[in-house]
Amino acid sequence: MAKATKKTEAKTVTVEQIGSPIRRPDYQQRTLIGLGLNKMHRRRTLEDTPSVRGMIRAVQHLVRVVDEK
Repeated sequence: MAKATKKTEAKTVTVEQIGSPIRRPDYQQRTLIGLGLNKMHRRRTLEDTPSVRGMIRAVQHLVRVVDEK
């Protein structure tokens, strides 16, 4: 008999950029680029991991969490 494999869906989080990185420290600009955000009102769906959560927290004044699944 073949074993049934379980597919686990990875949790995701959708973030939207709501603030401009202009006149912000360099690390905040690089964090936005790391999240895939570099223009206003762009949205990205990312895997919900501790590292992504840390990046969101570092620029929480520039992004908005739209959806968590």
